[in-house]
Amino acid sequence: MSDITTTGNDVFDQNEQAQPSDRVRALDRLVGTWAVTGGAQGTVRYEWMPGGHFLVQHVDLEQYGQAVTGFEVIGHLHPFGEPMGDDLVSRFYDSAGNTFDYVYELDGDVLTIWAGAHGSPAYFRGTFTDGDGTMTGDWVYPGGGGYTSTMTRQ
Repeated sequence: MSDITTTGNDVFDQNEQAQPSDRVRALDRLVGTWAVTGGAQGTVRYEWMPGGHFLVQHVDLEQYGQAVTGFEVIGHLHPFGEPMGDDLVSRFYDSAGNTFDYVYELDGDVLTIWAGAHGSPAYFRGTFTDGDGTMTGDWVYPGGGGYTSTMTRQ
């Protein structure tokens, strides 16, 4: 059986492992456990999936008196037989059966997390400080809602 597969005009070796993009690897500064304060309180933990292509966030928070528990998978979309997408996207799965999609954008020390599509009017924008030990920013919602959030590395 051959290890070479063809799809359209593309030929690739199934045994050849693609390397994670620099953009996804830049999120390495999130890896670890963080205490969250502000409009939501609790902990989040980030870890790499084997291979380093996807970052997984485990969430255990309380917001507006409600428990928010779940996990999020962050990385580039790469459907079979198609090129890898440019955006760093994620899907969050919560214990109530909901899913939420986001787009991550890291520019220097500033992390923007767009709710839904890139450029959405709902987003988080925070800045890494204290040698990447703290991130403080704001969740912004259409119509003026939102809250400040601080993550402190544990």
